[in-house]
Amino acid sequence: MMKESEPNLVTSGLSRNVARDGITVKLCIYRLETDTKWSLEVVDSAGTAIVWDDQFSSDDAANEEFLRTVAEEGMTSFLDSANVIPFRR
Repeated sequence: MMKESEPNLVTSGLSRNVARDGITVKLCIYRLETDTKWSLEVVDSAGTAIVWDDQFSSDDAANEEFLRTVAEEGMTSFLDSANVIPFRR
């Protein structure tokens, strides 16, 4: 029996490290090769990830949402640990 392979992850060329206001985050925009919708994820220096629930029709749209969030809420919005629920170790 042949096992079906997992689809590859396609990473947008718009993914990058973003430094602003003394804060650096990793911007990740990606999709599965079998999907047309893009996911948006921001990872802070502590490794905490914020992933948008909604997907985007293009990597440009995901990037625009990131830029809009930074303009409206600032880079510190990605550091808010009040919304983080730690996993038990």
